[in-house]
Amino acid sequence: MPDKPEQWAWFATWLEEHWPAVYAACLGTFIAALRVLYGGGGWRQVGLEAPLCGAITLSASAGLQLIAIPASAAPFFGGVIGLLGVEGVRAVAKRHLTQNGDPQ
Repeated sequence: MPDKPEQWAWFATWLEEHWPAVYAACLGTFIAALRVLYGGGGWRQVGLEAPLCGAITLSASAGLQLIAIPASAAPFFGGVIGLLGVEGVRAVAKRHLTQNGDPQ
């Protein structure tokens, strides 16, 4: 742990600036873990799926401002990504990234 107050101040400033993305990634991870456990999945699946959903959420939240969505909406997308799971997000992305059913 950092012993210098400047490091704690830097970390607090960074966390305050990036809080919506961090919160969204944690929320996506948590919801994915609960979804897998509720669905009867094992700990191995939780250990793989939950961090993947958190990483997808983090990358998606970084691009929200590119499509004119405020960063404060990131937790909503984290919840949706955690609920859909990796396969659900992949299916949605594939559907939206293809034109007339054919890959570009």
